[in-house]
Amino acid sequence: MASSTLLLHFFFFLSSLFITFSSAQTAKTFIFRVDGGSMPSVFLTHYHWYSSEFAEGSRILHVYHTVFHGFSAVVFPEEADSIRNHPAVLAVFEDRRRELHTTRSPQFLGLQNQKGLWSDSDYGSDVIIGVFDTGIWPERRSFSDLNLGPIPKRWRGVCESGARFGPRNCNRKIVGARFFAKGQQGAVIGGINKTVEYLSPRDADGHGTHTASTAAGRHAFKASMSGYASGVAKGVAPKARIAAYKVCWKDSGCLDSDILAAFDAAVVDGVDVISISIGGGDGITSPYYLDPIAIGSYGAASKGIFVSSSAGNEGPNGMSVTNLAPWVTTVGAGTIDRNFPADAVLGDGHRLRGVSLYAGVPLNGRMFPVVYPGKAGMSSASLCMENSLDPKHVKGKIVICDRGSSPRVAKGLVVKKAGGVGMILANGASNGEGLVGDAHLIPACAVGSNEGDRIKAYASSHPKPVASIDFRGTIVGIKPAPVVASFSGRGPNGLNPEILKPDLIAPGVNILAAWTDNVGPTGLPSDPRKTEFNILSGTSMACPHVSGAAALLKSAHPDWSPAAIRSAMMTTTNLVDNSNRSLIDESTGKSGTPYDFGSGHLNLGRAIDPGLVYDITNDDYITFLCSIGYGPKTIQVITRTPVRCPTTRKPSPGNLNYPSITAMFPTSRRGSLSKTIVRTATNVGQPEAVYRARIESPRGVTITVKPPRLVFSSAVKRRSYAVTVTVDPKNVVLGETGAAFGSVTWFDGGKHVVRSPVVVTQMDPL
Repeated sequence: MASSTLLLHFFFFLSSLFITFSSAQTAKTFIFRVDGGSMPSVFLTHYHWYSSEFAEGSRILHVYHTVFHGFSAVVFPEEADSIRNHPAVLAVFEDRRRELHTTRSPQFLGLQNQKGLWSDSDYGSDVIIGVFDTGIWPERRSFSDLNLGPIPKRWRGVCESGARFGPRNCNRKIVGARFFAKGQQGAVIGGINKTVEYLSPRDADGHGTHTASTAAGRHAFKASMSGYASGVAKGVAPKARIAAYKVCWKDSGCLDSDILAAFDAAVVDGVDVISISIGGGDGITSPYYLDPIAIGSYGAASKGIFVSSSAGNEGPNGMSVTNLAPWVTTVGAGTIDRNFPADAVLGDGHRLRGVSLYAGVPLNGRMFPVVYPGKAGMSSASLCMENSLDPKHVKGKIVICDRGSSPRVAKGLVVKKAGGVGMILANGASNGEGLVGDAHLIPACAVGSNEGDRIKAYASSHPKPVASIDFRGTIVGIKPAPVVASFSGRGPNGLNPEILKPDLIAPGVNILAAWTDNVGPTGLPSDPRKTEFNILSGTSMACPHVSGAAALLKSAHPDWSPAAIRSAMMTTTNLVDNSNRSLIDESTGKSGTPYDFGSGHLNLGRAIDPGLVYDITNDDYITFLCSIGYGPKTIQVITRTPVRCPTTRKPSPGNLNYPSITAMFPTSRRGSLSKTIVRTATNVGQPEAVYRARIESPRGVTITVKPPRLVFSSAVKRRSYAVTVTVDPKNVVLGETGAAFGSVTWFDGGKHVVRSPVVVTQMDPL
């Protein structure tokens, strides 16, 4: 009764504020975290009154019940500041716009027909994956429910109707579909463009259809993108069910208020896995208590739901990884052993390697003049920006364009409009040799930085430079693979370096999956082509591979927690490519580090039987939040329930029972440095097992483990051990990343090898 009275007064307080709003101010959407238990009826009563009273002005958009206790509303900044000081309000944050992190990959992950994880999990048949994205195009073969069993009885979701979408668009495969538009519609920053969008779960963009089918698409025979990557398309968990949550909108992005509402709904609906290929695109890293993705993910994870997220596409810059919360599995991108080569052939006889998904009329070896506009480099002409090319200079020629500042496919359209016959898209130094294929509208190929420099040098030095482009289709068995994609977000973790991010990498380059009928494969308005499948690259494509993997592991091991599933993936990863060499960083051509690939590349052939897992409870996460300096009220913003932090001894964030280990030493310390970190392993293999430690210590660092042997039995399933890291400042080599890397591996003499990377760095807490 006390909380109801408090909220009643709180809403009378709100109404008195809103009546005095000045029309000279600009209203914005804010998210309010309100103290209290479950939403009292008086809250909803006043919500309905308030919503109708101010329907044309300030108004409530979403009321959050499950993963978050509060609401989002359009208010004026000065009133938001006043509301922030009310005792019933724990936190207030402004709505932020997020960005999407935009065949053969299941086999590349170690999945095999009729045996192993696919067979043991029945292809994930009873697991429900909630996909937070741009919606879904339900007519695709990838979403057929042929021969699927009944919808799991625990499912409580709905199939929302809207523009070109109704109950018949759901089936035993797409078990539910919702759309969240109130944040967009209530925003003063544009809203939804209904001329290019569907106010429904239907996907106008293509991204959501692609990610959903990557995670859980059914087998689709004779699949390809205009002849490229032809074969049988299938998701990682082909029998898993899909629940589509449309939170992102074509041309207007994804708003935090809508994302948080989707989390709220998905938990109540009964999903088992949430796949969210969305992250900050503004360069801002918010603390967990001001990040609705982190808050919503905690609410889901605390209910036993596995959440996978994309690491972002701002690599190879350091500290570019996004979605950093330790209860989220953060996925970077790697290549697979399939490529789409297209060579730039120069008049001097040189043939330079590139890639392309161009499927139109080829050049057939014909040579054309080649030109590099804006020879100073990085001008609007060299970048082939809109209206930057002079038709007099480019008509009938192949144009060299620099990558950056505008979409890659849009540059080809600019060349085409100016009369060019083809394009060579050259990487800059920041992209290195990292290449992704694009379904260009004109004959075009992408080349790496070194090849680009050679082509530019030829074009500027030869009196009559000519070139052609040779499109060579699809090639499989490429070596080396996987390689860390140059665009993949990199560590260290910008909030808490003690937690290594990304967690691991998965296929994210040139991935074939289902596509919308609303736009062509380039996504450009002027692209009239229609395709059932499209090939995309990004950590957005890597994330649903892990979502599908989690569905398989959840089906095979229904008693495993989200942390146990993540641990099984992380401790069994590959650290070598298909040429049996260390994983390479595509941007440099050198060996990568855990800041690039986390624990390694996903290997589902081993993850089904990891031997040991590192489990984490809700209380462990609360202790972690206490250890990084959050107070009880701040933590309650994330957890919904009141908490208590230890008062005697402050815990260490490095002691969160994570599958990776980071020993961080302050820069002010001198002399020998030493730190002890504790981990607890849970045996999920044979009841009677003995594991021994194997240690890899980097130069100038000594790593010891006590005890060096872990003995498990039917009665003892959990064992703790201490890792002591000692640094010799005179001999340690931290390298370009400011860190040194080693490992602690437990092995039982049989098939189980449980590896944890160890990161050693000198860095002051952020």
